[in-house]
Amino acid sequence: MKRFARLIEELDRTTRTAEKVDALARYFEEAEPADAVWTLRILSGRRQRRVISGRQLRVWAAEWAALPPWLVEESYAVVGDLAETIALLVAGDGEAVERPLHRVIEEDVLGLAGLSDEELRGRVRTRWSELGFWQAFVWHKLLTGAFRVGVGRGLVLRGLERATAIPRTTLAQRIAGEWDAIPDEWERITGPEREEDDLARPYPFFLAHPLDQAPDELGEVVGWQVEWKWDGIRGQVVRRGDTVALWSRGEELVTGAFPEVSDAAAALPDGTVLDGEILAVDRHADSPIAGVPMVRPFSDLQRRLNRKRVGPGLLREVPVHFLAYDLLEAAGDDIRKMGTADRRTRLERLLREADPVVGAGIGPAPVLTPGSWSEAADLRERSRDLGVEGLMLKDRAAEYGVGRPKGSWWKWKVRPLSLDVVMVYARAGRGRRANLYTDYTFAVRDRDAFVPIAKAYAGLDDAEIREVDRWIRGHTVQRFGPVRSVEAELVFELEFDGIRRSPRHKSGLALRFPRIARWRRDKPVDEVDTLERAEALLRLGPDPLPRPEDRVEELSLFDGTDG
Repeated sequence: MKRFARLIEELDRTTRTAEKVDALARYFEEAEPADAVWTLRILSGRRQRRVISGRQLRVWAAEWAALPPWLVEESYAVVGDLAETIALLVAGDGEAVERPLHRVIEEDVLGLAGLSDEELRGRVRTRWSELGFWQAFVWHKLLTGAFRVGVGRGLVLRGLERATAIPRTTLAQRIAGEWDAIPDEWERITGPEREEDDLARPYPFFLAHPLDQAPDELGEVVGWQVEWKWDGIRGQVVRRGDTVALWSRGEELVTGAFPEVSDAAAALPDGTVLDGEILAVDRHADSPIAGVPMVRPFSDLQRRLNRKRVGPGLLREVPVHFLAYDLLEAAGDDIRKMGTADRRTRLERLLREADPVVGAGIGPAPVLTPGSWSEAADLRERSRDLGVEGLMLKDRAAEYGVGRPKGSWWKWKVRPLSLDVVMVYARAGRGRRANLYTDYTFAVRDRDAFVPIAKAYAGLDDAEIREVDRWIRGHTVQRFGPVRSVEAELVFELEFDGIRRSPRHKSGLALRFPRIARWRRDKPVDEVDTLERAEALLRLGPDPLPRPEDRVEELSLFDGTDG
């Protein structure tokens, strides 16, 4: 347990990826299999069953520390992490007899299930008298089943790859699906490579750079393969032998989450690897793009994510389709060294001659043929009407590379949407900004009221954050726990990539990837955008309603916290 707590401390004390990977690798090299397999399960995102509620811990911590409950709640609001808050309040001298991590989990986490509240309280207080801060912090994370420590699954796999010399993609395959945290599973996950590991392995993804120059500086348009930039999940379909695998760009095996694609892939010729995009579609609606099903918003696709299996209801409600735009392996041959145009020709032929079953879930992404860069720019301006993000430009002679080398692939995205909004709520941040109000809720005007439409925190520099924080503290109207309702005065321009219907906010709308573009010190609050204009952006057309110049005499805050 002390070794695991030391790992968490090391991960917490650095923001450098290389140092986190080093710490993980050292741990996996030294840990016993029974502890290492639990660490892998926890840090790779396998959520543990909650055995004690956060409210119970806060009440018992207040008793232990002889503090009023309201002060514990205020401390939690400032710290921003329940496990850390409780550990700061109750940690003992750390002189308990050391026990392995797996025994702590089996006895002091899973072993608490079924106990009465009084028995739980007694066991918790006993452990508090024994644990130092970092062990208490880790234990509380395990108790509440929310083990988020700023380390993603990909980073954990990088550390395990360093420790075992097994490729990350192989490790990702081996931890996919259901498995128990027992030493035998650790031996399976970190054991010698097997034939099936090679069969399912994808290729490294080739990534594009944002276009940072005028397109005509790239030479003649005829030298470039122009495609739509799709708003989905980048993926690779692998079909080798009896193995079918679907990988996301994050090296996650998502085969079970998209059975329509997996079933279609099973009918591909042996030795085929496709690169493309997983999209949510509506097969019953007319699509504005010939040969492609009607693409639905990314928010619909999100309903299919992070699922091991998808029920028949969701399969009917949100079907998906794989648009293939590159062929990386054909008949078992790696063809990535071929030029883009040649690979495309072979892709089209393969899909044209494939079993008809393939077409139910996999199809070719269309290639555009603008006669000039001016025509390409016109196509790009139509992107929102078509539900895409802009254009992809690929050198027709380029091989399929690794990583993000500059010069061969460019993404030429459409300009973001924007709204002028007013801040109505604020909440303190976390980590080094736990004492500053950095998380904001913004609203648009609806007649004589403001209705929340988005939360955002990115976009201001440190000086602006401190200035806004001082203003919030002096202009608070009401407090709802850690949230402050503020006077509707500060106007900001938000940029975002899309907009959709959503019950999350009182406006009935939600913005995709909202970020603060600038603080509109020049703009009075009665000139913020209206709900009517935001509704117009739902059409994603090139000419949404203009910003009104009408001034409103009276404005009132929405009464209540952001829904």
